Amino acid sequence: MTATYGYPHDGYFTGSLCDIDPEVHAAVTGETGRQKDGIELIASENIVSRACLEALGAPIVNKTVEGYPGRRYYGGVEYADAVESLAIERAKELFGCAFANVQPHSGSQANQAVYLALLKPGDTVLSMALASGGHLSHGAKPNLTGKWMNVVQYGVGEGDGRINMGEVEALAREHRPKLIICGGSAYPRAIDFEGFRKVADSVGAVLLADIAHFAGLVAGGVHPHPLPHAQVVTATTYKNLRGARGGLILTNDGDLAKKIDSAVFPGVQGSSILNAIAAKAVCLGEALRPEFKAYAEAVLANARMLAATLVERGIDIVADGTDTPLLVADLRASGLTGNVASDSLERAGLTCNKNAVPGDPQPPTVTSGLRFGVSAGTTRGFGVEEFRRIGHWIADVLDGLAADGEAGNETVERRVHGEVLEMCAAFPIYTT
Repeated sequence: MTATYGYPHDGYFTGSLCDIDPEVHAAVTGETGRQKDGIELIASENIVSRACLEALGAPIVNKTVEGYPGRRYYGGVEYADAVESLAIERAKELFGCAFANVQPHSGSQANQAVYLALLKPGDTVLSMALASGGHLSHGAKPNLTGKWMNVVQYGVGEGDGRINMGEVEALAREHRPKLIICGGSAYPRAIDFEGFRKVADSVGAVLLADIAHFAGLVAGGVHPHPLPHAQVVTATTYKNLRGARGGLILTNDGDLAKKIDSAVFPGVQGSSILNAIAAKAVCLGEALRPEFKAYAEAVLANARMLAATLVERGIDIVADGTDTPLLVADLRASGLTGNVASDSLERAGLTCNKNAVPGDPQPPTVTSGLRFGVSAGTTRGFGVEEFRRIGHWIADVLDGLAADGEAGNETVERRVHGEVLEMCAAFPIYTT
């Protein structure tokens, strides 16, 4: 039967992306090729499984729901409730907590929900400064959290790149925050969760641990666990949990869990993105498998190998190493800037991002550093020997850039890119 008025259009339920929208198809195909043929070193990225991709593209994307399993505002929710309940139970099992909210669309919205659950506009928050490795959603001035709250920020030592708990305690006693945040987006060392909790208790503050950049290591048992020290934990399901983009909020406090649920919906979000929640359930299930612990161990070993190789080649590393999947290189000794260095590395097939370093004299659009992450490469199958080679490739590009400038570095970039292509071909992704 022909649809009335010609709707839906021909091929609506049967046409491929290539046929229906060749422009979008060209862009996504190009991106797939870029991922296959380059080495991803951006710390906030990973490579999801085929099962995750299938969940993301499933027709459950068509379903709209508001509320929580068993307490929805729409009908037809049998399977929506099933998939969200699976994600919740798997998150609780994986992180050993009593309550989990899997609806946040991102880590930033997870953090905003915690603010809404615990604070009023103008309340004081103590968090790590963005330039020291913190995150926008921890109260940076351009962010909503920085505009609505009185944010006091601690930094790291310019010499050692580490958090000074004495400074944290002094700032807490002076400013009496209602919320203290530990964790960030570019802090490479393990955090003293117990020490932060003692500071929080001394001033009557709630402690939030944002573990977005090392949640997979916590889940894999190779990084200190923020619970029971933090009353609330936020995380993301991508990065080293290897799943769909989105956030998690975890707690063991039943009263706080109710406030968090209300803060997520209807506080900062409306309907859930069910295909993302389905994909979250998949990645959390994958992380519960015994082999995920081996993955977490490999991530940490690879990060430390990459850091050690760069140090061997004369590149300064913030905090002298890493306890997480990420590390930050300080380029000031070479006279290079992060923006120029990252562009050169990308031309060589090595994608990373410019990043501020402690005491950085450059603006955020330029920076004096680079941030590297190993989660995606480890998912691809790279081990310590591959990351040793990657470290030398990075150093070769940076050395050539420092010696000859952008115009003179083409030969090095081309040579490294050729070797990168060979390594990528030996570790293929999405082969079917």
